Amino acid sequence: MSDYLVIVESPAKAKTIERYLGKKYSVKASMGHVIDLPKSQMGVNVEENYEPKYITIRGKGPVLKELKTAAKKAKKVYLAADPDREGEAIAWHLAHGLNIDETSECRVVFNEITKDAIKESFKQPRKIDMDLVDAQQARRVLDRLVGYNISPLLWKKVKKGLSAGRVQSVAVKLINDRENEIKNFQPEEYWSIDGMFAKDQEKFEGAFYGVQGKKQKLGSKEEVDKILSQMKGKDFNVDKVNKRERKRNPAAPFTTSSLQQEAARKLNFKAKKTMMLAQQLYEGIELSKKDGTVGLITYMRTDSTRVSDTAKKEAAQYVEEKYGKNFLGYGGNKGKKSQNAQDAHEAVRPTSTIRDPKTMKQYLSRDQYRLYKLIWERFVASQMAPAVMDTMTVHLLNEGIEFRATGSKVKFKGFMKLYVEGRDDNKKEEDKLLPELEEGMTVKAESIEPNQHFTQPPPRYTEARLVRTLEEMGIGRPSTYAPTLDTIQRRGYVSLDSKRFVPTELGEIVIDILKEYFPEIINVDFTVEMEENLDAIEEGKKQWVQVIDEFYQGFEKRLDKAEKEMEEIEIKDEPAGEDCEECGHEMVYKMGRYGKFMACSNFPDCRNTKPILKEIGVDCPKCKEGNIVERKSKKNRTFYGCDRYPECDFISWDKPISRPCPKCSSLMVEKKSKKKVQVQCTECDYKEEAQ
Repeated sequence: MSDYLVIVESPAKAKTIERYLGKKYSVKASMGHVIDLPKSQMGVNVEENYEPKYITIRGKGPVLKELKTAAKKAKKVYLAADPDREGEAIAWHLAHGLNIDETSECRVVFNEITKDAIKESFKQPRKIDMDLVDAQQARRVLDRLVGYNISPLLWKKVKKGLSAGRVQSVAVKLINDRENEIKNFQPEEYWSIDGMFAKDQEKFEGAFYGVQGKKQKLGSKEEVDKILSQMKGKDFNVDKVNKRERKRNPAAPFTTSSLQQEAARKLNFKAKKTMMLAQQLYEGIELSKKDGTVGLITYMRTDSTRVSDTAKKEAAQYVEEKYGKNFLGYGGNKGKKSQNAQDAHEAVRPTSTIRDPKTMKQYLSRDQYRLYKLIWERFVASQMAPAVMDTMTVHLLNEGIEFRATGSKVKFKGFMKLYVEGRDDNKKEEDKLLPELEEGMTVKAESIEPNQHFTQPPPRYTEARLVRTLEEMGIGRPSTYAPTLDTIQRRGYVSLDSKRFVPTELGEIVIDILKEYFPEIINVDFTVEMEENLDAIEEGKKQWVQVIDEFYQGFEKRLDKAEKEMEEIEIKDEPAGEDCEECGHEMVYKMGRYGKFMACSNFPDCRNTKPILKEIGVDCPKCKEGNIVERKSKKNRTFYGCDRYPECDFISWDKPISRPCPKCSSLMVEKKSKKKVQVQCTECDYKEEAQ
């Protein structure tokens, strides 16, 4: 029998920790929460100081019973749930469920699952932090009061299955507002004049800047023609050459938010997938027989960019040995702290720099490896020296008309030798070199081209942009971003179009209702203030019951008003323009999890449904009778197939094009990569750049 019982959340974590602690310790998993608010009712007694009604979660009775039996046999029980508010609440519930004195030193926390970190944490057990528990309790109660009061109202007045939550409602509102900005956007005309210049045989690009040293915007063709008419000949005088050295610092190590953003940009991962893989890397991966199971990264729910001195020293040693002393940084990039960062943990980083991605690849799945490589490279790069860039700006004059040419080249790569942060615009960074130019020289303009442009509306939100916006506004916390994005898609409030969020009709209706009756729920300032109140509870500066009561007094009045005044909204089904082939009734458009689909209007007597098929103007190459249509897989991935399915089973993940291959007359498809779109034959080796 073991002397000590340690309780963690997951079996993977239990397995890793047990090996580090030795035979005197038995480590068991609670499988997450064992005690929580009931799902079938609100579970909050508003009349009794918002007292939560906690129950053993359905199906968790045997788990709790097993833990009770083990706890009775142990000399001491340690509660080692995750080091955050939710983990503290799990530990508190376990203490009550197992009759452990919550004021005893029963709580153990660690930021990484490594031998040294685990052993050190067990030397410093502490009491359960009730301020942390109260902050989590306040969030749960608040979300219950909002969700379990507004959601039934939406069910009754709009449609079954709807829900409203604080963070998810603000996220949907942001997406709706952006769509309205795009719809109402009025493009404005503007012009540019681009020149191709030559010095001897070397060519370089420049662009119109202004007249007589003053910058000038070009708003019409008339203004462009006036500029062009003032210029004489093709000779430009090099009026000024500015050269300077510029340093570029590495990005800070990952927080939860920046990890989700960068994984979306570079790996095309959804936030939910990123967090699932990060959890696996944190809890432990089976390595060699000698090493056993090892946690490869630190705790992945954090808003801090802090790094321990030990990790800095190890990274510095690695950088010096691998790249040389001149690549060493100055103690790491601290980064910019987000406005409501709790700074409770370290940044997301590898638990050991020595475990480089190349060495770890054999033990990891493809996606685990890609995420680990991203985390490892970002961290090591953050401890490296800045890159040094040589920049050059050349001022070119012709009759007082000024063009400017800019160029830069990397003088010293520094951290860029290992890693460069991704960009939302997907522009590739590369050297843009200019020839050696000096003041007084003359260069020739080989071409001067005016170009008309129109301003573009703001882009729709990608997952990465939305996470960044929520973080910048101080809405939600590291643990809330992934579930929020998942929920708003599952509820049908938004859909994804080319990996960008688009509001659905349902999403717009729900936000309009919340605007009218519950404006505080979608008010950004209110949501931020509530997050600050939760932080104040965690810091012991506010009482959680007081914070909830201040909110509920006004909320209850608006709830009563909405119940009396809100009219039922009928979302009419839009006719699809065809009849059901099974019963003859009209088919209508319905909104589902993955967007619109066709269903029989005679539901529930007839349950016939059909996907909406989008023709792409290509004949089926297999049966020669059908047309190729765009379809969606169960995972919402676009593919292409014959509209005569199941008679014809042609399928392609790549978009077919109407032109046959000029070499062998077979089907050609579009092949997309991050950098370009290519058209290539499905049978022979013919390729061409997409037009």
